[in-house]
Amino acid sequence: MPRQPLFAGLVFDEADRLAETALVGDEPCYVVDDSGFRRHIPAAQVDRAVLSQMAEMMKGSEDLISEQAAKMLGQEDVFTKAAIGQQLKNVERQFDQIMQTGIPEDLRAYLGMMGFKIIVNVHGEVIGVEQPGAAGGGDDEE
Repeated sequence: MPRQPLFAGLVFDEADRLAETALVGDEPCYVVDDSGFRRHIPAAQVDRAVLSQMAEMMKGSEDLISEQAAKMLGQEDVFTKAAIGQQLKNVERQFDQIMQTGIPEDLRAYLGMMGFKIIVNVHGEVIGVEQPGAAGGGDDEE
């Protein structure tokens, strides 16, 4: 398990305050201010909810995404596209691996610069994921 939450620096509370991160024992948590009380929310709970939402948004677009990914890799052959497409169709199976390896810090920074934001309530429920520029938008699209 990574020593830090997957989306550190990208999780905010309902008052638009950045959630801190902390370890409780060896469990990474997001820390949300609840009127002065610091609530420690297990990161796995929030991270899995966000990954599930992202997987749901990709459903039906696997072919387009795999085509674009193959283009970015410079390998536009049928086999590469098929392999990427298969990985995308089974993305839920890869959650454990993502949870173990984490997301590189530079990718998190890039997501933050692009306006990616996760909003949680004091109970740790994901109430919104903002993805500016994403096809279909996030839950809180304005």
